[in-house]
Amino acid sequence: MNKESNHIHGMRNDVVSIFQKGLHAVEPGAAIKKYCKLKGNRLFIGNKAYNLSMYNNLFVIGAGKASAPMAATLENILGERITKGIINVKYKHVVHLDRIKLIEAGHPVPDKNGQNGASAILDLVHSAEKNDLVLCLISGGGSALLPLPCERLTLKDKQETIKELLSCGASIHEINAIRKHTSMIKGGRLALAAYPATLVSFILSDVVGDDLDVISSGPTVADSTTYIDCIKIFEKYDIIKKLPENIINHIKAGISGKIPETPKAEDSVFEKTHNIVIGSNIEAILAAKIQAETLGYKTIVLSSLIEGETRDVAKVHGAIAKEIIKTGNPLPSPACILSGGETIVTLRGKGLGGRNQEFSLAAAIDIAGTDSIVVLSGGTDGTDGPTDAAGAIADNNTLKRAGEMGMDAHCFLKDNDSYHFFKKLDDLLITGPTNTNVMDVRILLVT
Repeated sequence: MNKESNHIHGMRNDVVSIFQKGLHAVEPGAAIKKYCKLKGNRLFIGNKAYNLSMYNNLFVIGAGKASAPMAATLENILGERITKGIINVKYKHVVHLDRIKLIEAGHPVPDKNGQNGASAILDLVHSAEKNDLVLCLISGGGSALLPLPCERLTLKDKQETIKELLSCGASIHEINAIRKHTSMIKGGRLALAAYPATLVSFILSDVVGDDLDVISSGPTVADSTTYIDCIKIFEKYDIIKKLPENIINHIKAGISGKIPETPKAEDSVFEKTHNIVIGSNIEAILAAKIQAETLGYKTIVLSSLIEGETRDVAKVHGAIAKEIIKTGNPLPSPACILSGGETIVTLRGKGLGGRNQEFSLAAAIDIAGTDSIVVLSGGTDGTDGPTDAAGAIADNNTLKRAGEMGMDAHCFLKDNDSYHFFKKLDDLLITGPTNTNVMDVRILLVT
């Protein structure tokens, strides 16, 4: 291994270390402990105190990729005070629980397990009465993991609709607007079902801007979207003719007032509903920044709110890295560029991948032949699209190595086949399920 290869190898080790520090900062159990403390009969959640002796029952519900460790921590804090609980989690995102039932279900496309679990959760909150306390655990993936279609809609209708929205490039805000208006549990309807019980939600944010009504489609939050917004989304992406007829008829019935709107902010139900964000993307980014600086890199945080087409975002990051090399702006090397958020991929090919792998592939093309640059883009939940990878790592020599193996990076990008590109290079970022989810972390190291 020559001097340059040794240098790149060291940078690759650094970029993984920086990513891991970001993950540790948003570990769900630690987040619950930070915001939830029990002192005698008083349960302190954020800046509010709840006298548990005033409640007849304490129920725990929830859904999301991080809900299992959140539930385990609540069991440690509350023990036998928990009357009953049910949570839905993604397959294999599990921990041992004693008092809370755990149901594994499908994500990102919902399945029958998720529907059965969502129905059981709704039944449980319907049983809650005025002097009961319901604690709800919400994290990324909760939308897909709480599939309970409205009357006259089927799970297949929702599956086909979500698949179409995912493939056309719709944003998570747009997808969740549809989910909320085709669900019996999302868009504040879980809070409506729990009323008049007191409902407190612990929320691990996986959406840009931490919009509460978007995270897991806001089951305990007043909905700001309408049926009219839904039809506009279908028209924007020209997919009305591609969607199930039941879905279109349902949305049109909502527009005409034949079906009730989702609960809005002025509804009295939200007087007994409290939501608290216990973790977000910026916390992961700031922890990564500290680690990068510890390793000797001058560090800049671009934003934790980045959205847009993945390939375009990758070009912007590559341009900043090349500017650092050329002029020392916006900071001199050795430098670390950090960003977070959630981009989108518009599917044009038939390959396999995810937005993080596609980011790394697009960036690799952009930085090819420069001085030393290493790129990592990873999903904090440990999965990227329908793959077993969290993302991928690339550097300024990635295209050269691929060419020596007979691979044309441009062809792989055109076919949205970033997974197989990086798999052949042994450059996939494999973490396994992390049991957390605060969107993506992107890291570029420049020397």
